[in-house]
Amino acid sequence: MTDPLDRIAAALERLSPPPPPRADPRAHPAYIWRTGALLPARAFAPLPLDMLLGIDRQKATLLANLRHLAAGHAAQDVLLWGARGTGKSALVKAAVAAVQTDGADLALVEVLDLGHLPDLFAQLADVPRAFALFVDDLGFDAPAEARTLRSMLEGGAEPRPANVRLLVTANRRHLQPRDIAEQDSAINPRDSADDHLALADRFGLSLGFHALDQDGYVAIVAAYAKAHDLAFDPAEAINWATRRGSRSGRVAWQYVVDLAGRAGRAL
Repeated sequence: MTDPLDRIAAALERLSPPPPPRADPRAHPAYIWRTGALLPARAFAPLPLDMLLGIDRQKATLLANLRHLAAGHAAQDVLLWGARGTGKSALVKAAVAAVQTDGADLALVEVLDLGHLPDLFAQLADVPRAFALFVDDLGFDAPAEARTLRSMLEGGAEPRPANVRLLVTANRRHLQPRDIAEQDSAINPRDSADDHLALADRFGLSLGFHALDQDGYVAIVAAYAKAHDLAFDPAEAINWATRRGSRSGRVAWQYVVDLAGRAGRAL
């Protein structure tokens, strides 16, 4: 007869299986950091940089910073902020891939678990490789929620590793909502404003992304359609964006997906 303690142990192991083995931080171009574990990304195939139109200044600035990081030189943490669907996340992945194509030893780590970020820093600190830590769509509803990350970026007792920098995307320029009422309720309004702005100030580079005009949107549709050998009607593409209330690279891609589907094509 099986020992009851063995049965209990087996049941607990089924309920809480051991974590997956930690990935070799030198072996893959991209990783996921989830629940305290570094896992290889299953597929890392970003868009080519030249497919991202209308953001040439942002591309050049981010590329230069990532090349500094990959070469072991001083580099900045980067905040990419602005209108939704304008290419912030796509640029992060495409820029890292471009630096890798140049032969530099740089890896992307998408961070899904900010709570264990210090553990990730500790794992990567002694690895002879550069890491771009990607935090997508970050936002906080109150200053208190942002203070831990502020200390990790700058100001804490334990410095962030020199081979690690954060690339953060957000729709809000300052990562937190701001309200004119904060000036009325605070005894010292400047204190309240400083607390709201303190996290965004930790990023040495702040790159803004803005809504497209109609010509820019149609140019992006045309580039996607040409890359996939699809014919399109500009008026239909504009109508597609109008019905969605947004002109952006994301909406352009969604229109091209619809085109391909109607043509019986896979992308």
